[in-house]
Amino acid sequence: MKEFYYKKGNLFAEEVKIKDVANHIKTPFYVYSKLAMERRFDQLKNSLGALRHRIFYSVKANSNVSVLKVFGSLGSGMDVVSLGEYDRAKAAGIAGKDIVFSGVGKTKYEIQSVIIGGIRQFNIESEPELNLINQVATEMDKVIDVSVRVNPEVDAKTHRKITTGTKSDKFGVSFENVKMMFEKGTEMKGVSFVGLDMHIGSQISTLNAFRLSFSRLRKMTLELKRSGYALSRLDVGGGIGIEHNLNGDSSIPIDSYSALLKDYFDDLDCEIELEPGRSLVGNAGILVASVIYPKLGDENNFLIIDAAMNDFLRPALYDARHQLLAVKKSSKKENGLFDIVGPVCESSDTFERSVNLPPMQSGDLVAFSSAGAYGAVMASEYNTRPLIPEVLVSDSLYAIIRERPSISEIIRRDKIPEWL
Repeated sequence: MKEFYYKKGNLFAEEVKIKDVANHIKTPFYVYSKLAMERRFDQLKNSLGALRHRIFYSVKANSNVSVLKVFGSLGSGMDVVSLGEYDRAKAAGIAGKDIVFSGVGKTKYEIQSVIIGGIRQFNIESEPELNLINQVATEMDKVIDVSVRVNPEVDAKTHRKITTGTKSDKFGVSFENVKMMFEKGTEMKGVSFVGLDMHIGSQISTLNAFRLSFSRLRKMTLELKRSGYALSRLDVGGGIGIEHNLNGDSSIPIDSYSALLKDYFDDLDCEIELEPGRSLVGNAGILVASVIYPKLGDENNFLIIDAAMNDFLRPALYDARHQLLAVKKSSKKENGLFDIVGPVCESSDTFERSVNLPPMQSGDLVAFSSAGAYGAVMASEYNTRPLIPEVLVSDSLYAIIRERPSISEIIRRDKIPEWL
């Protein structure tokens, strides 16, 4: 069955009517489909077939502990980039041996904490980071597995702010310096070099960038193996884009992506590690909001809703476009062009421009598709707007998996010093 669909004009998530959720939970809120996550995970896993691999869900895409538990129950490990994400994964029941720690700015405290809690490997991104991990591990009398993140100098042809594999990006080590780091590692007592890592960006919509980066990763792997280094893991990152519409799938055919992995890596005797995030959860979630009122202007008409850029930052930050849906379909004809905006005091608080809408009035419910990734995790309390609830649906059941804090709870976090 489809995870999100209309029945008798009403929008459903699995067997739950969205309007029923809105009757119990004040808008705005996120809704996630457990079935959608399971289907996309199984699709990727099955397409990889006999390729020796392991999937590590990218926690940064959606870090709710219930979401992590869903993927953990499917056999997924976790890819984290902070101690907070690591602790979330542990809270979801993920063992340390199933967690990969990535990111360019690991601190000494994070490294110590993660070594104590257990870790599969660190993906290291610089020589200073290598030195720090070796120092900490040696002091703790441990030997920690590490992979070197290679910057392949490949433009993924995605939004500039989510490109991570070009020479000007902060991520990874140049090909010229990779072998030097492996050579240095042979003299270190606290680390064991097990592989290479690569990630070129997010929301990638063609196979060409993957083909080029995989080719370069393969070449580097063979060079290191010929030099006597025993690589056993290749982390190929994530980045598969999605179609931004209701029940949209990946913008790259998953079978074609998996075939590419097999072509480049199947004969290298390495376990292939994948870090999918958006492709698993992006289209497993929607953002539900209410119309505050329409506002007719001299040059533009506006539909003002109770969700805002602090709740869902992607349109303001990346100019991302997400399909607008009426929670209750209308038989009335379109009423003209409207800009969909929120109440935050910024002109960038705009979800969409010049949308042809049927007549809408205060209290009508709308939803944005493809909001399961980089939605709630990037939210803020700007304008002292509380973080909004997250709801998980499974068949005919739903539950709030993150509550909305009260404004008084937010204010109580502030402390006034005695001398004021």
